[in-house]
Amino acid sequence: MSIYISGSLAFDRIMTFSGSFQDHILIDKLHQINVSFMVDRMDERRGGCAGNIAWSLALLGEKPVIVSSAGRDFDAYARSLAKRDLPLDGIRRDTNVFTSLCYITTDMNGDQITGFYPGAMALPSDYTFDTLSQDTDIAIVSPGNIDDMCRLPALYRDAGVPYIYDPGQQMPVLSASDLLKAVEGSFACITNDYELKMICKTTGKTENEMLGRTLWLVTTLGAQGALVRGADGTETLIPAAVPSSVVDPTGAGDAHRAGIVKGLAHGLPMPEAAKFGSVSASFALEHTGTQEHKFTKAQFKKRYEAVFGPMPIALS
Repeated sequence: MSIYISGSLAFDRIMTFSGSFQDHILIDKLHQINVSFMVDRMDERRGGCAGNIAWSLALLGEKPVIVSSAGRDFDAYARSLAKRDLPLDGIRRDTNVFTSLCYITTDMNGDQITGFYPGAMALPSDYTFDTLSQDTDIAIVSPGNIDDMCRLPALYRDAGVPYIYDPGQQMPVLSASDLLKAVEGSFACITNDYELKMICKTTGKTENEMLGRTLWLVTTLGAQGALVRGADGTETLIPAAVPSSVVDPTGAGDAHRAGIVKGLAHGLPMPEAAKFGSVSASFALEHTGTQEHKFTKAQFKKRYEAVFGPMPIALS
């Protein structure tokens, strides 16, 4: 069995400003804005949707293939993935560019100013899929290079490989045609509720019409859990597993996707797989950063069974 994860790899540089942005911005001078903020702290953390999903899947005992692109500064990130026994052969390396960089500055009010340098994400992946099996393989197409987000769904669909489509942050640059073609024939489309509304607005389709193009619509609802709707008319609200504390919501969505893929890869129906997503996401909420959380098999099982009862599969 192979699990393929396409999407971004990135470094997140997270900075904190002890003041308030609004105190330093003159509303009547926005046409010639020129401001500088002295930050108190800067942390660099590994991120990117593909890397985040792969990280949580590794914690769940899987070794997915990351289909992505990275730059000349990727060595430390690669070593971190290798420590989790994650294969690196699906990652295109280009020494002429940097790995994607996200600069995030947050003030005391929680307001943020973000700059994003796409870097290697502008390069489509060059991974050669030797064989694809509709019986054993599964894939997820997460936000990343636009060419990959348009090309890979067709590749998986033609090979009969069930795939999840997760347009996420790349929706503003995906056309209505891009979205409809990618969702058409997918096993599932996973978004949060805002993103689903944006898909419907962009494509001019209703949620029911989108459901007619995929087998499952999974809509995350934050602390309210996730709504799982099937093309067969079934509808299930999966409650959120409760973390010990909520430190940082960043990356919880990617951990949720990882849990779902884990369940599906082991033959669970989508509503049951979504329970694994709920529990996986809860651990990500407990740490700052998207690849800082960890859990043991026993810890995962205990939290799962506290909410959902006996766990149907064991973590390998």
